[in-house]
Amino acid sequence: MPRGRRGGRVSALEGGREEAAPPAAQWASARQPEAAAERILLRGIFEIGRDSCDVVLSERALRWQPIRPERLPGDSKYDFLQKEEFVELKDIFSVKLKRRYSIKQKRSGTLLGITLFICLKKEQNKLKDSTLDLINLSEDHCDIWFRQLKKILAGFSSRPKSLKILLNPQSHKKEATQVYYEKVEPLLKIAGIKTDVTITEYEGHALSLLKECELQGFDGVVCVGGDGSASEVAHALLLRAQKNAGLETDSILTPVGAQLPLGVIPAGSTNVLAHSLHGVSHVVTATLHIIMGHIQPVDVCTFSTIGKFLRFGFSAMFGFGGRALAVAEDHRWMSPNQRMDFAIMKALAKLKPEECEISFLPFNSSQDLEERRAQGYPKSDCNDQWQMIQGQFLNVSIMAIPCQCSVAPRGLAPNTRLNNGSMALITARNTSRPEFIKHLKRYASMKNQFNFPFVDTYTVEEVKVCPRSNSSGHHPEEDHGPRGTASGNCFPWNVDGDLMQVASEVHVRVHPRLINLYGRSMEEMIPK
Repeated sequence: MPRGRRGGRVSALEGGREEAAPPAAQWASARQPEAAAERILLRGIFEIGRDSCDVVLSERALRWQPIRPERLPGDSKYDFLQKEEFVELKDIFSVKLKRRYSIKQKRSGTLLGITLFICLKKEQNKLKDSTLDLINLSEDHCDIWFRQLKKILAGFSSRPKSLKILLNPQSHKKEATQVYYEKVEPLLKIAGIKTDVTITEYEGHALSLLKECELQGFDGVVCVGGDGSASEVAHALLLRAQKNAGLETDSILTPVGAQLPLGVIPAGSTNVLAHSLHGVSHVVTATLHIIMGHIQPVDVCTFSTIGKFLRFGFSAMFGFGGRALAVAEDHRWMSPNQRMDFAIMKALAKLKPEECEISFLPFNSSQDLEERRAQGYPKSDCNDQWQMIQGQFLNVSIMAIPCQCSVAPRGLAPNTRLNNGSMALITARNTSRPEFIKHLKRYASMKNQFNFPFVDTYTVEEVKVCPRSNSSGHHPEEDHGPRGTASGNCFPWNVDGDLMQVASEVHVRVHPRLINLYGRSMEEMIPK
């Protein structure tokens, strides 16, 4: 599409410089919706770019076509310009009257037309905000179109109108505050979403806040931070749901789902949850999914020890993964990247196996099992085919999500989906340090990281990990600091980037679709 006069495209962020209008093909969908069956709501003339266009607003799309002088038979000069262009209404997230202000016009400027704010799909699952200017100087004409467009947008009931924002200023390089106020808040303002921002002050602040604060007026909760922050907020929302349902939280067998969806703005060092959800760790993409009201149900695990519920979470590592995190927690004074690199090197230097007994219930997706679950049967009563393995293990991973990040583009559990009711159990038995390092390095490549004789993978519904003794693997005198030390037979677990110290068996269950996250999985984002 030709450029608009004086740069017809306005920046999506208020106060930004004006840019040239982008080609309409950017926001025209790959497959044009059928126009014949659609009811026409409005039709009028607007200038788009430098062209006067015949613009039609139907129930599903906004279409336009340049108005050209009647041509003589056989004259094909303008044929290539007659192509109709369009944007689907579901991709528009805001509409505003476009005005030009001068020093003398402090309250109401000169009307220029209407600006549409549009969500674009880009490469690698990314989303981008863009604008389309419909230029017409008639106040009455623009008012009719503006009101109709606002009415249409108000009909998208899944889109949030009010959000509770929890911001962790300590995430990663302490950039979360800047990320929110420079990239997230301006888009939320354009979309007309009301926000209530709380800056968390200490670990566990979000948990204590969400236990008691009033959430009735909010459509969702948004966490700005890393994986630890997001997991804490998800855990808090689920705990609150159990309390509201009158369930005893000391022993949770069949939890109820969270009542509000959770949005995750990636501002951490790895951003595993956001990456697994969207396919990329991209702030604008995460924000636009929230604005558009895209909902993705996600499975959640419960972690419990003998007779006691511990927490909700999405993934866990025991052995090498737990020890590396324990070392990292004892070196918080380092920068995030230095801290994690140091912790991994130290954990590798002291690589030792844990003697464990691991029991698991293989995943069964039969219809009968689903029906019995729906009737409220505990999982262990639906299928008694428990299996058991034992021996010395360097690492045990239990993951209900793919756990993708920049250092593991395929994911730590690439065959796991977000909501199929199963977990990946990945065990690395005792082997030499060089062979274990080869296995870890494979996560950063596209090769099969499980193609080693000491690595086994299982698709499961429940797992019990029972360390047999402390003698073979964990020696407190070799660790430093209170968090990296196992007290007696207390073993470190890495649950969503949070350290969990447990002295006995840990029982992990997966619960299908327990929480809704704002986003779309990679499978849904791939064009059909």
